[in-house]
Amino acid sequence: MERRLFIKLAGSAAAVSALPAFGTALAADPVKVGVLLPQSGPGGLFGPSCENAANLAVAEINGAGGILGRMIEPVFADVGGPPSDANQAALKLWKGEKVEAFVGMHDSAVRGALTNLFKGQVPYIYTPVYEGGECSAGTFVLGETPAQQLEPVIPWMAANKGASKWYLIGNDYNWPRDTNAAAKGYIEASGGTVVGEEYLPFTADNFDSNLAKIKSSGADAVLITLVGGASVGFNRAFASFGLPDTVVRLGTLIEENTLAGIGAENSKNLFSSAGYFANIDTPAATAFSDAYHGKFGADAAALNSLGESCYEGLKLLQAMAEKAGSLDVAELENAAEGTSYDGPRGRATMSERHVSRDIFLAEADGAGFKVVETFPAVSAGRNCS
Repeated sequence: MERRLFIKLAGSAAAVSALPAFGTALAADPVKVGVLLPQSGPGGLFGPSCENAANLAVAEINGAGGILGRMIEPVFADVGGPPSDANQAALKLWKGEKVEAFVGMHDSAVRGALTNLFKGQVPYIYTPVYEGGECSAGTFVLGETPAQQLEPVIPWMAANKGASKWYLIGNDYNWPRDTNAAAKGYIEASGGTVVGEEYLPFTADNFDSNLAKIKSSGADAVLITLVGGASVGFNRAFASFGLPDTVVRLGTLIEENTLAGIGAENSKNLFSSAGYFANIDTPAATAFSDAYHGKFGADAAALNSLGESCYEGLKLLQAMAEKAGSLDVAELENAAEGTSYDGPRGRATMSERHVSRDIFLAEADGAGFKVVETFPAVSAGRNCS
C-alpha cells in the first residue's frame, strides 16, 4: 500500500514539476498586435513610413525581450477607406486573428468607429495628431492636440509674422472642424480675427474658387487642415496665385511627405506645427533616424511625424504593459497615468490618457523643414474629466 501511494504521489509531483515548463511555453506565444494604417485613400501617402516605423519598433522591442517576455507579432490592416470598412478589418484581426492590442494611425472618423467597436474590451493606442477630447475606455492617445499645436503657436505667428486675419480651410470631417473650433479661441486671444472658414471633400482637386475667396477676404494667414493629396494640391495652387508673398500658411498635418509633394518652389512662407520633424537635432531623434535608415535604406519612405508616431505607439504599449504587468485593459487603465517612456521626441509622460511633449514650429526650407521655435513640454490640455 505504501509503495503504491509513493508511486501515485511521485507521479503527481512529476506532473506538477512539468507545469512551469508548460507555463513558460504558453508565455512564449507571441503577442499579436494589430497595426491599423491607411495604405490607401487620402492618407495612403503616410502608410509606407508608418509601416516601416512600426516594424522598427517591433524589432527593437523583440530584441530586448518582447512585451512581458513575449515576442510581438505585428498584424497590419489597411484602414484608409470608410469607417465601416475599417471596422470590418479590425474585427477580423480581433476576433479572427486573436489580436490582443491595437495601434492605429488613421483619421478621426475611423477612430470613432473603432472605439464603438472595441467598447473598452481591448487596448487601443491612437497615435496621430487629432482634435482632442478622446476619453473612451481602453483608448490611449499620444498624438498632438490643438492645445499643443496651436495654443502656443498662434500667438508666435501673430508676434513674429504679423498674422492677424486668419482664413481656415480643411477637409469636411471632425478633425478639421474641431481643430478650427479650438483655433478660433486662440486667434481671438492673440488679438486676431477669423475672416473666412470652409470645408472641402477629400476628392477636391480644384481650388481656384477657394483661393479667390482667400484673396478677397484680406487674410494675412491661412490655417490648413487638409489631408494628404488635398493639402498638396491646395498648396501648389496657393503658390500659383502668388499668395505666399503676402499670406503666411500654417499647417498641422504638413509633414515631410506632404512637403515633397508640394515642392520647394511652392513652399514660401509655409509653416508646420508638430511634435516631430525628421531633422530635429537631438541625440534621440538622430539615433532613431540612423536606425530607421540602417534598417530600411537611404531611399526608404521619408521620416515624418505620423510615421514616427507609429513607432511610439508600440513603445507606449510596451511601457504600459510592463508597468501593469499585464495586457488586460483594466490593468492598463490603472497603470497608464504617469507612465513614461523615451522616444525620438524625447521623454513622454501620460496624463489623462494623453501625452505631454515638446512642440516644434518649423518653416519649409527647400525640400525640408527648419525648426524656428521649440515650445517645451506642452500639455495636451484637459481632454478627460
